[in-house]
Amino acid sequence: MENVITSGQIRAARALLRWSAQQLADKSGTGVATVLRLEQQEGVPTGRSHTLLDLQKTLESAGVEFIGTPDDKPGVRLVKPGKRAKARTP
Repeated sequence: MENVITSGQIRAARALLRWSAQQLADKSGTGVATVLRLEQQEGVPTGRSHTLLDLQKTLESAGVEFIGTPDDKPGVRLVKPGKRAKARTP
């Protein structure tokens, strides 16, 4: 099963990178309206799983590490870009 990220983690990751929703959309190949819609939801956003995975991979490749789980201390931290993020830990 793929890792699941929350709306709050997406917003926080963008803030860490100082990216606009448009920048994330452009870099991930996702529409800006989709990024904004996913960010407005609470918890794990509903939508196509491949869209969430595209966003997650894009943010990770820019140096964001997703930590915790949706139910237990979900968060983000910035690691060196290009450095492979560690597996998520609960």
